[in-house]
Amino acid sequence: MSQLIFYDLPTKEPRVSWSYNPWKTRLVLNYKKLEYKTEWTEYPDIESKFKDHVPPNPPDDTPYTIPVVQFPDGTYVMDSKKIATRIEKEHPEPHLHLDSPILEQLSKITPKAMGPLRGIALPGVHANLLPERSKEYFGRTRQARLGKTLEQYGKDSGGEEAWMEALPGIKELGELVKANGGPFVMGKTPSYADFVIVSWLQFMKVIEEGVYQRLVGLEPALGELYNASKPWLERNDH
Repeated sequence: MSQLIFYDLPTKEPRVSWSYNPWKTRLVLNYKKLEYKTEWTEYPDIESKFKDHVPPNPPDDTPYTIPVVQFPDGTYVMDSKKIATRIEKEHPEPHLHLDSPILEQLSKITPKAMGPLRGIALPGVHANLLPERSKEYFGRTRQARLGKTLEQYGKDSGGEEAWMEALPGIKELGELVKANGGPFVMGKTPSYADFVIVSWLQFMKVIEEGVYQRLVGLEPALGELYNASKPWLERNDH
């Protein structure tokens, strides 16, 4: 094997990348201009495909998740941050700045923005994006976690109150982006912190364009960051 294999979750046809964590990896691969092949992997197939190649996630998490990358030496790495660390070690330029203190700041801000909008995101993924096998799996497993159907979860948790709760976090994200002059969090230099934010924006955009437009309308700096990152968003389907 001479190239990276990137295991990603597909939408229904025509298949494109949609999910938040895999987009972090795809942005890294595209930013560093690495050769890779996408292997689409539906939800019900994840565990059987990877359980012989990588140790499971910690007990409270889903044991096997996407993204996974198989490196040219045949080894597999699961988890977007672990993948980024391995890629940065083997392909240090252009730099991801994984040691930036901004990443720690970001880890405290993102739940404030993303968490309240789960009532919009999860039902949207289920209703709009997934192929049939993945749709059944996603609906069944999320209903088990939430104690209600995704449709009901959206009715209960996906309205205007969700946007009001998310607004302070969205504004904090914008302030983080603007702190060094933009369009990136470090100013003119892209970094992994940008990809964490842009992956979420792309995730919401693929779910529903109107959701993305509302986000960037509330905080225009996020739209400027997204637009500055467009070269690394172009490859999304192979």
